[in-house]
Amino acid sequence: MAKPRFRDIKQGKLPPKEPTRKSKKPARPWPDKRTRAKAFITDSFMLLMPIMYIVFYLVMGGREGFAANKMLGWVYILVPLVFVQIAFLAKSGQTPGMRAYNIRLVDSKTLKAPSFGQIALRQILAPFSRLLFGWVLMFLRRDHCMPHELLSRTALITTDDPSKARPAA
Repeated sequence: MAKPRFRDIKQGKLPPKEPTRKSKKPARPWPDKRTRAKAFITDSFMLLMPIMYIVFYLVMGGREGFAANKMLGWVYILVPLVFVQIAFLAKSGQTPGMRAYNIRLVDSKTLKAPSFGQIALRQILAPFSRLLFGWVLMFLRRDHCMPHELLSRTALITTDDPSKARPAA
């Protein structure tokens, strides 16, 4: 078949060729790095700061007490934080920061709500992943997954509609 001539298309003898449109939306709606960072910072202020205040002033007796036992202090901070995040994620698939930016946690294979074991493994591995520079992997992958998400087979996805942010159980 011969290539249509421009003159034929212009005179209306041949229908114009439909332009092919490439979708800018990925197959799976991964949140971008900036949105993940904003959700993390929001969680830091909403969940981490109250726990730090309680540990600093009620448990350790002040800044000097925390400075004397830093390692124990961080254990007192991180363990309750992990349990609080596990509770939020098990209940609704979102922490307060994730809810604010329409992000939810799903099983990476089925895109449904992850099991309690997956959530617990993800949250237990998360502090180690962040401390050991696992967050660098987020900049190298297209889906922005970090090591603790890969090991627990979970993923974060965006939901355009906030009312649909709750995962299907």
